[in-house]
Amino acid sequence: MRIINLGSLNIDYTYRVPHFVRPGETLESSDFTTRAGGKGLNQSIAIARAGCPISHAGIVGQGGKLLISELAKSGVDTSLIVESDLATGHAVIQVTDLGENSILIYGGTNRTLTLTYIREVLSGLNAGDTVVLQNEVNLVGEIISIASELGLRIAFNAAPMTPRVLDYPLEKLEWLMVNEIEGEAITGVRDPLAIVKALRSSYPDTIPVLTIGKHGALTSDHENIYRTAAYRVEAVDSTAAGDTFNGYFLSAVLKGFSLLNALTLGSAAAAICVTSPGAAVSIPVLETVEEFLSLYPATELKQEVIPL
Repeated sequence: MRIINLGSLNIDYTYRVPHFVRPGETLESSDFTTRAGGKGLNQSIAIARAGCPISHAGIVGQGGKLLISELAKSGVDTSLIVESDLATGHAVIQVTDLGENSILIYGGTNRTLTLTYIREVLSGLNAGDTVVLQNEVNLVGEIISIASELGLRIAFNAAPMTPRVLDYPLEKLEWLMVNEIEGEAITGVRDPLAIVKALRSSYPDTIPVLTIGKHGALTSDHENIYRTAAYRVEAVDSTAAGDTFNGYFLSAVLKGFSLLNALTLGSAAAAICVTSPGAAVSIPVLETVEEFLSLYPATELKQEVIPL
């Protein structure tokens, strides 16, 4: 079984601030870092560190060798990444003293995928292999359709949420990963349980995965909704928490974990992630997550199985 992440590659410019900049305000930051990031890169690293072999496909431009190097250091296959003369995608991130973040992204080379390149990348997969996507690249709807025609399993993280997500063939997905904002935008409802039920109703063959920050996460099969609370930790930086959760959750289900156990593994990995600054650099390796779970087992979490 192969996994390819046809995903974003960003350079993250991160500023530590006392609060998010308000309209018309000039604010001094107390710290600044330049690191590898992007939802695609983060999720590839999370999947690799969770113990699943993965290849990353995408396009980088100026300064992009940093991103290729960061992926390779985590064991991600980078042979499918191509280089361009255009500007690499990047993000300007504000992180407050409370560990909250606000992110502004510029797509750059992430928005220059072509159908020729996409078909070339996917041609190396067999039916039953997995494609991972986020909404930071172009032609997402086309990628989903092509991958579905090839019999591939598709995991899509609908972030950042844009109106065009509603036009994608989401019914072709195996996993749809959203947070509360994205879930509400797709379903029109706000309550977490209602979001999961609405997604399951609209896309009955798709497994919804909903993260709700410090309140935990939910998922569902045809019979039940599974809900877990989040581990209580002192958050320093939540930038890559969702990507870490998604990568670990997906790795777990691909290894044959139950949905509830996959939620637990993803929640533990995300909890460790938020205790360190940065994006990719804060994603834990599997051994660290397993050690965390030995100290704080799932039995200490409030978990529910709710019949549909």
